[in-house]
Amino acid sequence: MRSNRLIGITLSSLCLIWLLSACTSSAVAPAPVGTTEQQAVIQFVAAEYSSSTKPLLEKLVRNFMRENPSITVELQVVNWDLIDGVYTSMISEGHPPDLLNMNMYARFGHDDLLNNMDDLISDDLKNKLSPHLSKLDRIQGKQYAIPYVATIRKLYYEHNLFQQAGITRSPQTWSQLTQDAIKLKAIGAYGFGVDLTDNEIPAYLSYFFFGAGGGWMKNGKWDINSPQNVAGLTYLKQLYTQGLTDPEPTVTIRDEKQRILGDGQLGMMISGNYFASVTEREFPNTAWGNGAIPVKDGQPPMNFGVQDVMLSFKTDHTNREALSTFLDYLYNDENYEEMIRQEGMIPVTTTVASKLSLEDPIMEADIQRLESAYFYPLQQPEWGDIMALTRKMGNAILYNGVTPQAALNQVQQYAERQQTLYQIPTQ
Repeated sequence: MRSNRLIGITLSSLCLIWLLSACTSSAVAPAPVGTTEQQAVIQFVAAEYSSSTKPLLEKLVRNFMRENPSITVELQVVNWDLIDGVYTSMISEGHPPDLLNMNMYARFGHDDLLNNMDDLISDDLKNKLSPHLSKLDRIQGKQYAIPYVATIRKLYYEHNLFQQAGITRSPQTWSQLTQDAIKLKAIGAYGFGVDLTDNEIPAYLSYFFFGAGGGWMKNGKWDINSPQNVAGLTYLKQLYTQGLTDPEPTVTIRDEKQRILGDGQLGMMISGNYFASVTEREFPNTAWGNGAIPVKDGQPPMNFGVQDVMLSFKTDHTNREALSTFLDYLYNDENYEEMIRQEGMIPVTTTVASKLSLEDPIMEADIQRLESAYFYPLQQPEWGDIMALTRKMGNAILYNGVTPQAALNQVQQYAERQQTLYQIPTQ
């Protein structure tokens, strides 16, 4: 039952993954001479958030192994576009990672592949993790994952372009978003950046589903083809057909759109808290601002949050004490704060959150927004399958003549089949 849902990997894909691992794995220091303890090994596959991720984690791992010579951490930092193939291959071969930093977990929990994090993490770590986010990572009393980082999504805009176009404030509604995009187009800029590439299309669907008063689920059932969601996707398509978006929504990824905005060619886009760190690092002279995600006229304002998680697979060498020691080190205030600052994320530990909130009122407000934000339905084991299916929707809707209603009907039918297949009570 575990293996028949795993994606088949071709020989060429395995070669690619082997090469990737060779390029991204950190060198593992040999055990010190004279060590008599049995060496514990932790295979840690981490997602790459930015160019800072790999050197930051490599330094952390080196320091940890220096302080804990009986534990070896084998680190792989993998680009988000490739990470699915890496961990899928490892699971298929019977050697899943001990730790995986990812954006979903429930499918693996359903298939009994995961350790209960309550059995791994120390009381100190458990007590300082965000209770609200931790609850999203728990199913039927089992803590299948713990929060790693979080973001609140907002609309970011290029201030100089807004001034040139005569726009005085961030748009709050869809009608204002349309009007502002028209004004930006009139001065020769792209109006609104839309990212329908593989990794971000679930996010953009969420912005316009929730912004229309809809969502992914209702009363424990999938509600993907609801009238509200159809209205949201229809509006998004209209922005594109009217020439009010960037020209290549299914090609240009979020990071590239942020650079286009930083270069003064794009007026607006939706992104996460990391926007600030990327833009200030790469385009220090860019003046920018942000506001709430625009919603359909008449709908109340809404927040959308994203959390990535840390999960631990059962392996033939699971060493709970070693895993607990490493997780304490990864999340200790000094190391975790450095990572949060470098990556521009929202912390999920109350200790670092409290410190950064005192320094930055915007961070304090964003942490509070997480409490009322909408999130992906992470507790549904079929969510990963649904995300994979939505990756094909952008080209179909924008270029191939598929209507929003037809596209969402297809996803709805698939979601219902997968929910029945997994046969797990919804939360």
